[in-house]
Amino acid sequence: MKKQWLLVLLFFIGLIASAIKPKEYFTWFLEVFPAILGFVILCATYNKFKFTNFTYWLILLHCYILFLGGHYTYAEVPLFNWIKEIADQSRNNYDKVGHFAQGFVPAAIVREIFIRKNILNKKNWLPFLTVSVCLAISAFYEFIEWIISVFSKEAGDSFLGTQGYIWDTQSDMLYALIGAVTMVVLFGKFQNKKIDKVHHNPKN
Repeated sequence: MKKQWLLVLLFFIGLIASAIKPKEYFTWFLEVFPAILGFVILCATYNKFKFTNFTYWLILLHCYILFLGGHYTYAEVPLFNWIKEIADQSRNNYDKVGHFAQGFVPAAIVREIFIRKNILNKKNWLPFLTVSVCLAISAFYEFIEWIISVFSKEAGDSFLGTQGYIWDTQSDMLYALIGAVTMVVLFGKFQNKKIDKVHHNPKN
């Protein structure tokens, strides 16, 4: 339980730091809202379903990616401006980190739910369905970005963050796909061990 309180403390430290003089508060709110919503859902369901600490830490990492993107906007994160210059890139690619995480972290969440709730009778379907759900989440988020940009017009440009790249939407979903596949292929067995420990020791 102490580890969960540490996670909560770190969440609010990141959220508050992100909210201190961001570039633009409307964009900040749009970018960090998924983290806030996720926090509320996790708190509301905590007594019914506790994820492994491994998954909780991944969720916190994803929140910090959102906090950083919200504070600076994804197109102007300083470190990736520096990378843009030294690598002679045409755009700030921090948003691709965000979309990689958008596949990687949901894959850990979905995979753990599938396994622990025994949702699938045939386990060989687990990798495919996990990645498919993550792709659906990514596509849905692109719909949200599009709708907000249409209705908010110029105010939504920073949230959309295409930076003039016409294939931004497709590449965002590709990075989410890569993230989900990376989680399933490289960390699936590690997550299995953490899930197995839950059945023997609920504190893990």
